[in-house]
Amino acid sequence: MASASTSSSSGNPAERRGIPAASFVEDVQTYLIQSGFDANSALAFLQERLQQYKIAEMKLLAQQRDLQAKIPDIEKCLGIVSTIQAKKGTGEDLIADFEVSEGIYSRARIEDSNSVCLWLGANVMLEYSCEEANELLKKNLENAKASLEVLIADLQFLRDQVTITQVTTARVYNWDVHQRRIKQTT
Repeated sequence: MASASTSSSSGNPAERRGIPAASFVEDVQTYLIQSGFDANSALAFLQERLQQYKIAEMKLLAQQRDLQAKIPDIEKCLGIVSTIQAKKGTGEDLIADFEVSEGIYSRARIEDSNSVCLWLGANVMLEYSCEEANELLKKNLENAKASLEVLIADLQFLRDQVTITQVTTARVYNWDVHQRRIKQTT
């Protein structure tokens, strides 16, 4: 067997945004000696690590869902601001239906306007010129898409770590079973 207890390619980080990297165990016996674990405590440690990965995955998936819901909203707002800008100066009023509360809509006539109000969150609304609102929304859309890409990469990294940990768990378990059979036959 190989003398190294773990092997990781030089491109693998030790962690990614707080998610610890799992190392593939080539030689279980060396791994147990170096870590100071017996087989049962190593299995318990690996199971605990799997639970940590599952919790991290749930958090990342929730963030991903939030961003995936946020991006279409930002795109819709950008479309509305663009429509208002297109109607600006034509003398033509814009007729819009807007949601007052869940399932209740009202119709509004929007006269020539130089500004729009945007919800920023935490019950805060600010008035922006159409140009400023367009810039802000484009920046928010870029940031949301970039964050989504990072989250997807984090989820892939996390899934790789789960797989490595599951394989390591199986290797330690099988090694332990093999060692017990050897002891029984002697």
